[in-house]
Amino acid sequence: MTTIATSPEIKTTDLSQAQNNGSDGAAKKMKALVYHGPGKKSWEDKPRPVILEPTDALVKILKTTICGTDLHIMKGDVPEVTPGRIIGHEGVGIVEEAGSAVSNFKKGDHVLISCITSCGKCEYCKKGMYSHCEKGGWVLGHLIDGTQAEYVRIPFADTSLYHIPEGSDEEALVMLSDILPTGFECGVLNGKVQPGSTVAIVGSGPIGLAALLTAQFYSPAQIIMIDPDDNRLQTAKQFGATEIINNGTENAVEKVQQLTNNKGVDTVIEAVGIPATFELCQSLVGAGGTIANVGVHGKSAELHLEKLWAHNITITTRLVDTVTTPMLLKTIQSKKLDSKQLITHHFALGDIISAYDTFQNAAREKALKVILTN
Repeated sequence: MTTIATSPEIKTTDLSQAQNNGSDGAAKKMKALVYHGPGKKSWEDKPRPVILEPTDALVKILKTTICGTDLHIMKGDVPEVTPGRIIGHEGVGIVEEAGSAVSNFKKGDHVLISCITSCGKCEYCKKGMYSHCEKGGWVLGHLIDGTQAEYVRIPFADTSLYHIPEGSDEEALVMLSDILPTGFECGVLNGKVQPGSTVAIVGSGPIGLAALLTAQFYSPAQIIMIDPDDNRLQTAKQFGATEIINNGTENAVEKVQQLTNNKGVDTVIEAVGIPATFELCQSLVGAGGTIANVGVHGKSAELHLEKLWAHNITITTRLVDTVTTPMLLKTIQSKKLDSKQLITHHFALGDIISAYDTFQNAAREKALKVILTN
């Protein structure tokens, strides 16, 4: 995920929430993970959200997770997230209450929460660019309170929630809130992965592995995974990588040149979000190739135009639009895509501080995605 500006009305919505919550004389409470500035968070009591607009739904969280973007928030890389914000933008749950204008969902429905809020009516939504929705976009856990809590308010519920088919594995579907559509849309589709092409993915974390899984829809000839963590590389091999490179112990550029007859790769997917990995991508791409950035960048990265100006390459950026979520849901339902293999750890929602410690120390804990159950 990357950050974008969003309309002021979304930014101020939660300010009135606590006031409205107490209108019946006693505000209902819930537990939530609250950001208090870089490096500071706590699991604490917060007012339970309420319906503020007729298009809202109140959802009781059943399962949620932690995203790499949440770690960027905790480092202070996303300054739009202000102290006091409940973070998190992924999860599945049960509709507790639906606003009067919500027509597709009712109390008791099991739903998948999209990380992107879409009004469905603005100019950007009509283009399928839900991430730039004039009244939404990435707001959950960013500009309004998010999903790492017992309850969450979902604006524009009709176009920001998905029905969960009966009998579905809801843990597996949590991966559809963000990482699978992100890896697919920002990495695979933007990267123009084609049958017989060569692909390098820099970063074997959950997003990189999501790109690896969905790149295989297009049968590329080579998928080269690059990461300094041997455990994650072995996982990537199990998930379908044709080659793995530990760039902590090997020269990744030299190895990729050997694997591609000194041509470089057709597609490089950046799935980390630091200057060093973006610069590495520029050394891996072949003439006429594409660098697809997926990572959240909190610092500027150098663009080596002195080398690339005549290289005929394309560089793409994107915030996930989640336009592919319905298709990906069908692939999981048909068992053509196994998203559950991305889950390595389980915690109770109340143990979220421990879950963060595990996720932040992924190499030590051999962690990919964690599931938090309410």
